[in-house]
Amino acid sequence: MILLVTSLGVFIAQLDSQVVNLALKHIGGDFGTGVTALQWVMDAYNLLYATLLLSGGTLGDLYGRMRFYMIGLGLIAGGSVVCAMAPNVGLLIAGRAITGVGAALDVPISLAILTVAYRDPRQRSFAIGIWASCNGIAIALGPTIGGLLVDVTGWRSIFALVVPLCLLTMALAWRHVPDTSDPGSRTLDPAGQSLAVVALGALAFIAIEGPHAGLTSPLVTTLGAVLIVSGAAFFAVERRTKGAMVPLALFADRQFNAALVAAGTMTFGMYAMMFLTPLYLQDFGHASAFRVGLEMLPMSVSFIIVSQAAGKLGGAFGARGVMTAGLGCMGGGLLLLTQVAAVPDLRLVEAALLIIGIGLGLNTAPVNAVAVAAVPRHRAGTASGLVNTLRMIGATLGIAALGAIYAVYAQAGSPEHTIAGLRLAYLGGAVVELSGAVTAFLFVGANALDRKT
Repeated sequence: MILLVTSLGVFIAQLDSQVVNLALKHIGGDFGTGVTALQWVMDAYNLLYATLLLSGGTLGDLYGRMRFYMIGLGLIAGGSVVCAMAPNVGLLIAGRAITGVGAALDVPISLAILTVAYRDPRQRSFAIGIWASCNGIAIALGPTIGGLLVDVTGWRSIFALVVPLCLLTMALAWRHVPDTSDPGSRTLDPAGQSLAVVALGALAFIAIEGPHAGLTSPLVTTLGAVLIVSGAAFFAVERRTKGAMVPLALFADRQFNAALVAAGTMTFGMYAMMFLTPLYLQDFGHASAFRVGLEMLPMSVSFIIVSQAAGKLGGAFGARGVMTAGLGCMGGGLLLLTQVAAVPDLRLVEAALLIIGIGLGLNTAPVNAVAVAAVPRHRAGTASGLVNTLRMIGATLGIAALGAIYAVYAQAGSPEHTIAGLRLAYLGGAVVELSGAVTAFLFVGANALDRKT
């Protein structure tokens, strides 16, 4: 039952992040908002999830894993209610921020509960495999379910869907999951955590709002100063704090750094693509939300299939080869999408999505494995947490930067300008993905999976 409860938790968090993409056009139409507000609908969740992820697991370790797992699920449910009932886009964004905080508790603590519950290594490995597969299931089902709900009952229903799932999981957790903690092993880092939120928030705000306000505007220059000061203060605090949230000594290993770069670049282009492509297919293909969900399936299906074989491929060709090929495929798929036109060629779109899914499936497992192998054994959990944090930071900045490029062109109002902005955004994503492939090829060694002691 513990496996079911924790798997439901990660499924809810991933589903919540996937279903929204198909509703963005309808949300924008109902509230009369442009692309910039829709970027915040996505990035309010990603930003809080990314910056609070490491502290989420620590809170569970210190004060009770089941207790904070329940709090995380409650925040996801409460945030979803706010989203479903939001009378304006501002409250919708606030609701998304609340669900991001909930996910930052829900995901790492669910894995910690699972790890503690299964003492036998074989059983634990099997359980974690099931838990991880729920990510793929949510990625496959999310767009389809979301599209169907948007078409049949309206966009608010995609948020209402999450609430009963959260309540069911909370009831099962209350009945079947014992509360455990390990207060001697972790400490909180409130100063580092606060500075991380401020720095990444300023960076995301500059990326989203900068092109509209002007890079030399008082607002952007002020936020730039906030970014510099908070970023410098973060590194200063982490260098001096015992039990720092981000141990800076880990960054002395180039393979660990390469894994983090690969994690960030992987999601930078992919999440931006998942933000922009449904808008494109609905605007120019005049497709329903449900149809767009079906049209996005090649990426989900190829990801699930390939990710199952990624471990064997890593053993056969090495982590460097698999990571380089994976990021190269993702960059190649985005390059293919730069050929989109005002009349969508679904063969081109489907081929590109298939290639991106293959790349994502190849890259996901090796990135985590390389990062964990590059650090001492007692730092494995921190390394894995940092990989997931960089994934969400990449997602946040990808939607912010590439969405802003698209928004600037789309403001002109003509199909030609909109398509030009879309192509440029895809090109930017491709360049970042391919830079990640080059980084993996140059800095991930042939024996990258030989673990440090």
